[in-house]
Amino acid sequence: MDRVRVSQDNLVFCAGHFMIFPEGSEPLHGHNYRVAVALEGELHEDMVMDFVALKRLVKGLVDELDHRVLLPTGHPRLRLAIGEDAVEAEVDGKRYVFPIGDVRLLPIPNTSAEWLARYLAGRLRARLPRALCLRSLEVEVEESFGQSACYREEIDAAAATSEASGGDRPGEQPGGSG
Repeated sequence: MDRVRVSQDNLVFCAGHFMIFPEGSEPLHGHNYRVAVALEGELHEDMVMDFVALKRLVKGLVDELDHRVLLPTGHPRLRLAIGEDAVEAEVDGKRYVFPIGDVRLLPIPNTSAEWLARYLAGRLRARLPRALCLRSLEVEVEESFGQSACYREEIDAAAATSEASGGDRPGEQPGGSG
């Protein structure tokens, strides 16, 4: 199996966040996050994926998060009020109001490096060319030097190839409407 990996100085984003723990939430603070991505699979046109195209995809994803406050929409204790020009967040007796353009609402339960890696993996997977013959996707998010989280998921290359060729979709019965 072949593997490609991209990790460069421009695959970074600076963002504010706070974690919500069972015993309370931490203060609002920020990190200079670094992102690395690895793809494993069969060669397609003599490569797993073109480095330039992969870096462009990852750069687009990190740019969406850069210089924003990251708020999870899936935590039960975080109450969000989203207005036309502001987002109000309330958790554990703390209330924050941010201009809407400064916020990224993420469909995750918390803004840990682990959940950010999962989020980015899902966003990347949705943008990868369907013709690739991938077996796995891995995203690493480093929130500070020596402190990172990695999410890896296996990809069913046969299903991806079938989808790309117009075959059965996952969840459908083979051969039609079943």
